[in-house]
Amino acid sequence: MELVRLGSRRDLRVDFFRGLALWWIYIDHIPGNLAANYTLHNFAACDAAEMFVLLAGYGAGLAYGGTLNRQGYLYAAADTLKRAWTLYIAHIFLFVIYTAQVAYSASLLDRAYYLDEARLDVLGDSPYQAMLQALLLRFQPSLLNILPLYVMLLLLFALTLWALRWPRLLLLGSFALYMVVRFTGLNFSGWTGPDWYFDPFAWQFLFMIGAVLAYAPPRMPTIRWPLDVLSVLVLLTGLVVIWIINTHPPFLAWVPEWAIRVVIAQDKTGLHPSRLASVLSLLWLVVRLIPMQAAWLRSRGAALLTLPGQNSLPVFCSGIFFAFIGRLGLEYSDGLGMQFGVNVFGAVAMLIVGVVTAWYRSKGRAPVRPPSPLPLTVRTDTD
Repeated sequence: MELVRLGSRRDLRVDFFRGLALWWIYIDHIPGNLAANYTLHNFAACDAAEMFVLLAGYGAGLAYGGTLNRQGYLYAAADTLKRAWTLYIAHIFLFVIYTAQVAYSASLLDRAYYLDEARLDVLGDSPYQAMLQALLLRFQPSLLNILPLYVMLLLLFALTLWALRWPRLLLLGSFALYMVVRFTGLNFSGWTGPDWYFDPFAWQFLFMIGAVLAYAPPRMPTIRWPLDVLSVLVLLTGLVVIWIINTHPPFLAWVPEWAIRVVIAQDKTGLHPSRLASVLSLLWLVVRLIPMQAAWLRSRGAALLTLPGQNSLPVFCSGIFFAFIGRLGLEYSDGLGMQFGVNVFGAVAMLIVGVVTAWYRSKGRAPVRPPSPLPLTVRTDTD
């Protein structure tokens, strides 16, 4: 069993789990949401962000790797830069909408802490400078840091796209840059103090792994059980770590300091190795347990996630907007009825965005019948 190869039919597993990641991101962005107790970060040393970046790299390798084969590096890099530009425009649009949403709610409901939590309070002190820094991607309010990461990953990918033809070389260079981050903390600086929440120089390694898996998927090993066991052990270790940190933190006093540095996955910014191992273990188990041809992936139930996953950019952007509405709902009432309503609202709203986006993408693409040939006419000349 392998990941889908270039030129083969669409792998619905990618769409399904990308949609699931978007759904988890929506849930985790709502403070007080009880459903957040059941998202990925409660059961593994990684979360939806790692899934999203890995699958984004896979999608990039599939799309631009195909262009690389057909038309060469220049065309593939141009398409990659075009996509990066689209994401940049989407981020700026989302920044404006989200800022207006939070600021208006803070004013209307007299909740100034909304601005502090979103790190939008600097707009009151230096509005013009804040707008400039937002355009430069150095000002990233809370919850608005994934798209800037994605933009930078695509820019890095455009520079290294030619190396897809030598996947081992690409992964070696990507891993070297990742290790530089681990030892030096290399990162982009932020405007208001901290560096970027997602360090592009670290997260590019996960992105490149996804791209290589799409462009040149490796052969499945003949003996697979060692990787099965290793993946399960990695995930179980993550569960133990989560149990210690969240439920029994005093146990940390019994853990050697070196083990804490190696195992405890608190460094999300620099993509801690345990987070990387966790998401790759999940990937291996998914490939092993879910066939690409699984019938349930084509069911109507799965479409609730595959359709948003196929239209991830508008669904993600709208999910940020919907999540803040969900927060307002839970602050009004955090009962089970409102909890249920907020999560159903988000699921339905993002599904509608996915449906509408899919319709716009497909409209006008129906095959057009060629016009019927004009009937032949015979001209007769008369005297």
